[in-house]
Amino acid sequence: MRLNVCDSPDLNAVDYRIWSIMEERVYRTKIRDAKDLKHRIQHEWNQLNQRTIDEAVNEWRLRLRACVKAVGSHFYHKL
Repeated sequence: MRLNVCDSPDLNAVDYRIWSIMEERVYRTKIRDAKDLKHRIQHEWNQLNQRTIDEAVNEWRLRLRACVKAVGSHFYHKL
C-alpha cells in the first residue's frame, strides 16, 4: 500500500503549529513526573489564545487545499 502524502502529519494543525508553542511552554523547566507533565499540558492548553488556534486552523486549511490541488502528491512547494 502506497502512503499518500496527504496522510502526512504536515496536515495536522496541532503537530506543526500548536505543539511547538505548547512544547516551548511545557518544557520551560524540568518535568518532575508524568502527573506534572499532564498538568502542565492541560494548563498550557487552557492558556492558549483563541487567535493562535484560529491561525493554526486557517493555515491547516491552506495546506489541505494545496494537498487536494496536488491530488495527494507533494504540495509543500505550493504553499
